[in-house]
Amino acid sequence: MKQELLNKYSIPVPRYTSYPPANFFNESFTAGKFRQIVIESNKENPQHISVYIHIPFCYHMCFYCGCNSQLLRDNAVVLKYIDALKKEIKMVLPLLDRNRKISQIHYGGGTPTSQPVSVLKELNELVLSEFDCIENPEIAIECHPGYADEAYWNELVNAGFNRISLGVQDFDEEVLKASNRKAPGMAMEDVVRILRNRNVSLNMDFIYGLPLQTPESFAKTINRAIALRPDRIVTFSYAHVPWVNELQKNLEKVGLPSVEVKSQLYATAKKLLTDAGYKTIGLDHFVLPDDELFAAQQSKALHRNFQGYCTRRTTGQVYAFGITGISQLATAYSQNTKDLNTYIRQINEGVFPIAKGYILNEEEQITREVISQLMCNYTVNWPELSNTLDIPMAKIKSAVNYNETALQAFAADGIIEYNEDYISILPDAAPFVRNVAASFDKLIDTKENRYSKSI
Repeated sequence: MKQELLNKYSIPVPRYTSYPPANFFNESFTAGKFRQIVIESNKENPQHISVYIHIPFCYHMCFYCGCNSQLLRDNAVVLKYIDALKKEIKMVLPLLDRNRKISQIHYGGGTPTSQPVSVLKELNELVLSEFDCIENPEIAIECHPGYADEAYWNELVNAGFNRISLGVQDFDEEVLKASNRKAPGMAMEDVVRILRNRNVSLNMDFIYGLPLQTPESFAKTINRAIALRPDRIVTFSYAHVPWVNELQKNLEKVGLPSVEVKSQLYATAKKLLTDAGYKTIGLDHFVLPDDELFAAQQSKALHRNFQGYCTRRTTGQVYAFGITGISQLATAYSQNTKDLNTYIRQINEGVFPIAKGYILNEEEQITREVISQLMCNYTVNWPELSNTLDIPMAKIKSAVNYNETALQAFAADGIIEYNEDYISILPDAAPFVRNVAASFDKLIDTKENRYSKSI
């Protein structure tokens, strides 16, 4: 990519994991409104149920983290939190239609694997005892490989997990040390062997844009990952948002890669992975050719929710449990309180621990679909979308403030091609997809917000 384009488009824009972004959520969304929306969600699509469970505890704090997490200090507090999680699940699940099916369960954090597997198994059983599942549901967990031994990995599989995301981040120990990240406790080759023998699907997660990373060092990391041949390799762009997490300021002391170097890190990884047979999915995923995500992308049916990229088969409305959990329903978002003590107290009082939320109007629901199509499939076919939504094409373009001048500028820079019926991101311009999506966002300039840079 040309340096002038990197400089021009490396600007703060939303990551669009949701639309509108979470910073638009407001406190007028109450616990009572949440209950009403959950009940109404039974009549909305998608019909499948996706469950997210947040475990905020970590053995220590990685400097790059932007998640809601806290040190695992007092085991008594942890036990109270887990008890509250179970109570919250028992408060929400009775509101859902028993004819609906579970398609996903996903554990994030923090560090979900900071907990004994017996705790995770009990939570799984609590959810799965209430509903049938689709065929081959995805029961996934994000894992810190720094602390788990062979027995723990095997117990995770026995607890029902069939997809495990290994948070490697980088194989270079100097990069990990600068980021305050503990290196894997076992050789990753041994971990992969154990899980492969149990027929578990494997993700391997990496971050680019960390201190001390160079294209050469990152190439070594990616080549080692390729040799392990996980089903999916994810290369997350480091989001520097020290106003969210002050610990990120520690990375500035070592020094963060420039925009140009960060772009080279991504380009290096992409070339190595595609040369090795992996297929590019969305903004940051690479999958083997037989992965259902690739088939979905080929048919322009790739989807995304707060659990990550998924197919229409596995996607569902997301019901989130635990602090900061965001429920992603057909017409609304709802976020739980970030404060652990408040969460435990409200749950024990029988109150939904809602901090804020957002109800989407019709225009915003249309915009969400357009931006989702761009972010997942790099294209929008306006006539097809009109048929799918049963909404006139002119109304869709009006909803997203279709701007011919902006599109001409993107086309002139070699980022898109378009005509009146479609828009497509060009193959080498994928890193700029957030910029293109932002051009369809009417809300982006309506409020002062701070986002991470797109590159």
